[in-house]
Amino acid sequence: QVQLVESGGGSVESGGSLRLSCAASGYTYSYYYMAWFRQAPGKEREGVAGINSDGMTSYVDSVKGRFTISRDNAKNTLYLQMNRLEPEDTAMYYCAASPRGRYTWFLRRPADFTYWGQGTQVTVSS
Repeated sequence: QVQLVESGGGSVESGGSLRLSCAASGYTYSYYYMAWFRQAPGKEREGVAGINSDGMTSYVDSVKGRFTISRDNAKNTLYLQMNRLEPEDTAMYYCAASPRGRYTWFLRRPADFTYWGQGTQVTVSS
């Protein structure tokens, strides 16, 4: 049974930091492209950052220089370090897995992802 379990969300003030984790199980994690998405109320789900099976990373412009995605294949865990958080970052954050493991560009369409976590809430106050 495939599971993606996010943790690390919370409430912080503008300028603060959070580190999200996503523990994966039930599939060959190291072969998959992994990504973080977010969805704010009334908005579409947005790809925030992605990392392929070779460790190549991609980011949406609004988080470049502030967020860092990484993966630990020995622990089957995906991370998102978020620094200099802004109120506009407030959303539910989801991790997702795609079988297009070696995709070298930013894989950001939700339809390309097979497995999803339940999400963790991030709230940034001004």
